[in-house]
Amino acid sequence: MKKLLELIGFIALVQGVLGLVHEFTHWHVGLVQRLGFLDGYEVYVSAGLVVLAFALFAAAESRRSG
Repeated sequence: MKKLLELIGFIALVQGVLGLVHEFTHWHVGLVQRLGFLDGYEVYVSAGLVVLAFALFAAAESRRSG
């Protein structure tokens, strides 16, 4: 379970950072800007993904190995 939480946290962190990079540099990277129903909320969703990633890392750290 710990590895799964870390994996999901890593994916959330990467997508959140890539979404913020897209918003501030207009590079076409990440998944957040490709979802049409998030138009206008990309920065908030990307920041939320970064926060979610840190919460998942904290939850994974509190779990025992195995």
